[in-house]
Amino acid sequence: MTGPPLARGQGVALWRQIAAAIEGEIAQGAKAAGERLPTEAALTARFGVNRHTVRRALEDLEARGLIRVEQGRGAFVAEDVVDYRLGPRTRFSELVRRENREPAGRILRIGEVPAETQLAEALGIRRGRLVLRIDRLGLANGRPVVLGVHHLPLPRCAAAAEVLGTNSSITAALEASGIPDYRRQSSRITARLPTPEEADLLQQSRSRPVLVAESLNVDPEGQPVDWTMAIYAAGRVQLVVEP
Repeated sequence: MTGPPLARGQGVALWRQIAAAIEGEIAQGAKAAGERLPTEAALTARFGVNRHTVRRALEDLEARGLIRVEQGRGAFVAEDVVDYRLGPRTRFSELVRRENREPAGRILRIGEVPAETQLAEALGIRRGRLVLRIDRLGLANGRPVVLGVHHLPLPRCAAAAEVLGTNSSITAALEASGIPDYRRQSSRITARLPTPEEADLLQQSRSRPVLVAESLNVDPEGQPVDWTMAIYAAGRVQLVVEP
């Protein structure tokens, strides 16, 4: 799609004009949610500017949440944000389906690790005691929205590892460990920049912040069964805290 030429020498930065042109195309529906934008090279040729100017325009659009930039894949029109509700019984699949999206999970790694001080205190165990760590990527309609790092107490949850070999559900893993139900006792929410690995897994720019929720889940008797650090792609998820 082409538009009017840039107005040069009239006091409006070229990158702002490019950003406004792309924003207008998105608003008019010429670019659909999730659609890939032309490459930087194509935009450079279209507007007759250098790559730095195009890149500055894309950075502005990303900062305002209109597009998302994926390392090595390009820029895409931003999709609607998922309302992720943090309540007493937060279940990923249920929440995503409530938003009319299809949930999926991918187990990235499973292993036993010694509990550091913060983790040991949260689970009520001795520092250095082994716990089961599960790194899981949660997706909505095939797009990654959250990276969950779960820590389950051992030996109570030893059966979870086998279940997760064929089923990515943490709820199913806890049920196999004799924990048919659990609830969120507390959460602490912060924001920070992602690590390179987190940015790659969440398919977002390393300069865009992520939301981090550290949560403790307990069984019906109040015993800790899962301490989780969930890293959310802030451009695709907004956290809604429910009492």
